Amino acid sequence: MALHDLAGARDEGVLDDLAAFAAELCGARIALVSLVEEKFQTFLSRVGTDLAQTPRSQSFCAHAMHGLHVMEVPDATRDARFADNPLVTGAPYIRFYAGAPLVTREGVPLGAICVIDDQPRDGLTPFQTRGMEILAAAAMARLDARRVARERREQNARVEQTQAALVDSELRFRTLADTMPQMVWSTLPDGYHDYYNARWYDFTGAPAGTTDGKGWNDMFHPEDRERAWQVWRDCLATGEPYQIEYRLRHFDGTYRWVLGRALPIRDDAGTIQRWFGTCTDIHEQKLTLEEREIISQELSHRIKNIFAVMGGLIQLAARTHPEIASLAGDLRQRLAALGRAHDFVRPHSPNSRPSAQQDSLRGLLEQLFAPYEAHPGERLTISGVDLDIDDRAATPLALLFHELATNASKYGALSNADGRVTIDIARDGDNVRITWHEQGGPAVTGDDALGGFGSQLIELSAVRQMGGSVTRDWRPEGLHLIIEMPIASLSRARPA
Repeated sequence: MALHDLAGARDEGVLDDLAAFAAELCGARIALVSLVEEKFQTFLSRVGTDLAQTPRSQSFCAHAMHGLHVMEVPDATRDARFADNPLVTGAPYIRFYAGAPLVTREGVPLGAICVIDDQPRDGLTPFQTRGMEILAAAAMARLDARRVARERREQNARVEQTQAALVDSELRFRTLADTMPQMVWSTLPDGYHDYYNARWYDFTGAPAGTTDGKGWNDMFHPEDRERAWQVWRDCLATGEPYQIEYRLRHFDGTYRWVLGRALPIRDDAGTIQRWFGTCTDIHEQKLTLEEREIISQELSHRIKNIFAVMGGLIQLAARTHPEIASLAGDLRQRLAALGRAHDFVRPHSPNSRPSAQQDSLRGLLEQLFAPYEAHPGERLTISGVDLDIDDRAATPLALLFHELATNASKYGALSNADGRVTIDIARDGDNVRITWHEQGGPAVTGDDALGGFGSQLIELSAVRQMGGSVTRDWRPEGLHLIIEMPIASLSRARPA
């Protein structure tokens, strides 16, 4: 308890009355209520002296406050502790001293209420001693009351400051939120919507307060409501960020596409305190993307038709010129492989989208190898990792593996009923290694190793277009071929 906390108690005169009564009770010329601090003792109330404070080194009360009962000094000149004290050798010439300690409830000594005389005494009577103890308790009660009142005022001041800060913060937030182009909302930890900014009401035309709680979901398109509810419930359960596109009712009665996002605000312990979210109008962008997708699908459909027309023209030419039938057949198959590669990576509608992942190397290979086996994996087995590809890589990859599969079906492992081909895809740092291994086909002879147009096509695709390398090993059981190329050549996206 600091000095400034206690000094104010003197203003009401209570401590003065206690000091005056102590002097009268004990028939003493001087009575004091003292507060002993580190360097000085200060008199909160005094009777019979003008002293306001003294050095702690001269303080009798500094000794009295550490006792359990009233400390008495019958004759200070005969007490070794005080005989040389300036207050004994000089004014006010203390001889007799009696002080009752002032101690807080927590056991902290503060000072004493004391009486002083310039004549020695034998001591206080039991009645006077008891009276001094009662006066000390009354003084302490008054000081405690003063402290409690001060703490209450400080607490009230802090509460007022906090409330003022909250009001100011709320005003700033609402001002900021209302000037944002997005619709802003917030919820309680359980997901109860309790705030929307002005932009929300301007956009929806809903009366203020009507979308609180669960009313917000009624503003969604009927087809989007259950989906939006499910996503929101999942986020509330997991604490994951909320993001969804849905159609929101506009004030003119139409529905517009918006992007809804929300993040949880957590305390230091990680407990969610609130959710803050936004709704952004993306209707125009959504329509633009849909138009682009339709146009892209239409162009891709026309390109696919071009492949079909070219295949038909080649077949017609082969009928007219039988001598080129074999060459025409090979050309038609290569065109068909390119068509399958294009169909795999082109934009699709939900109905035409292939079951395999469209940016998948393994998915493309499965599409290319489908004509060579009755059931997937029956003659050609793909193992290892999967990697992303894009439309730029699909064409050379399709030509390369179509050529390998065609040669295997004519001369290698796929030319009989017992042969098989395994393809393993392995990642080596920033490169990919694809191993083509044939076994179970006709025995390989030296003539099989001669290069032809097919070999040149493989080199063109793997080396010149993909920036890789091709290593062939003509083993007795079949061709063992390794293709190495940078992963970056497969997709424009940065590799993971």
